[in-house]
Amino acid sequence: MRFILRPIAVVTLSCAVLAGAPLTGLPAMHGGAQAQTSEDTLIGRRSLLDLLFRRKEAAPQIQEIPKRDVNRPRSQPQRSASAPAPAPEPPAPDKLENALVILVVGDFTAGGLAQGLKEAFAEVPSIVIESRANGSSGFVRDDFYDWPKSIGPIIEATKPALVVMMIGSNDRQAMRVDGRTEKVRTDAWVKEYQARISAFAKSVQASNTPLIWVGGPPYRFKSMSTDILAFNELYRQAAEAVGGSFVDIWDGFVDQEGAFVLSGSDINGQTVRLRNSDGINFTNDGKRKLAFYVERQIKQMFGDAASSLLTVLAPESYPTLRLPPLESEEELVRIDPIQISDPELDGGAALLGDVNAVSAIGPDNPLLAKSPRNRLVEDGVPPPPKPGRANDFSWPPT
Repeated sequence: MRFILRPIAVVTLSCAVLAGAPLTGLPAMHGGAQAQTSEDTLIGRRSLLDLLFRRKEAAPQIQEIPKRDVNRPRSQPQRSASAPAPAPEPPAPDKLENALVILVVGDFTAGGLAQGLKEAFAEVPSIVIESRANGSSGFVRDDFYDWPKSIGPIIEATKPALVVMMIGSNDRQAMRVDGRTEKVRTDAWVKEYQARISAFAKSVQASNTPLIWVGGPPYRFKSMSTDILAFNELYRQAAEAVGGSFVDIWDGFVDQEGAFVLSGSDINGQTVRLRNSDGINFTNDGKRKLAFYVERQIKQMFGDAASSLLTVLAPESYPTLRLPPLESEEELVRIDPIQISDPELDGGAALLGDVNAVSAIGPDNPLLAKSPRNRLVEDGVPPPPKPGRANDFSWPPT
């Protein structure tokens, strides 16, 4: 038994020494006597590895968990102290005191259009977007909001340089006409609807303010899209009747086959979500794309006045049509009328392409005579036809 236990004791002793544990509780190698050591001496004793390598005991490091700010919303993650602070966005340039006011009116689609236009002209100090859209308004329920009567006071208050109108999504409902209820797009309904939108357009015209009428977009529901298409044609006629412009945005929100799409290309050509899941409202990217069509029209209308590099808005900033100065009666050069077939047009005495005008007889010196190829290329004179060829148009001998 002593021969078997002795190796076990040696292994146990070696493990204890390597682990740095105090050498207690082990049987002695000779005699079997146990070492008696006080507890205080064991705590203060260092292990064999500590004595050999003079290793210092490092205090355990406890990682402190940062406390969450109770005032910070849960949806916003707390920024680490070591993370760099995000760079502040550059402030938008201040608008000029005499900046041009673009007035946007209509229903909820006009509200989205105004948001997109504000983003489009955020860096343009000479353009200010003013929105007076009423989300639930239309031309059918004039008892709720009467646009033909309201647009005049709005124009007087804002003094816009341009009025942008977008409406129609709330007008797919019956209308009271002469005390009777008419369904959507009946003859009586269309006649009354045309009278109301025409009254609105004439009110804008009376204020001597340009008008841009933006057509309605397609919707997920086919019946709704069909009605909006019919409304757009009425809007086009009303706008053009007063000298305004009609902006068609339909193709920007459909696929190649003309069907409604939720996602499509944005103004940078990237595929993004343009419409919400309800198939009616626009996303932020959709509002920006909606404004892109009107933005082009505004820049074309105001020219340099809509440039982001403009710092002073003066009359010379507006696009002007420069005509050449008028000539006096003495400076006018009068030319007598001539005929189209007059050979004197090019200073020659023969019509162009007249092969008989070029002499077919070469010079006396054969070295200076032109080859048939040069005569064809330079003078346009074909070689004489040979009998039997396709270019021989002579009558056969009788």
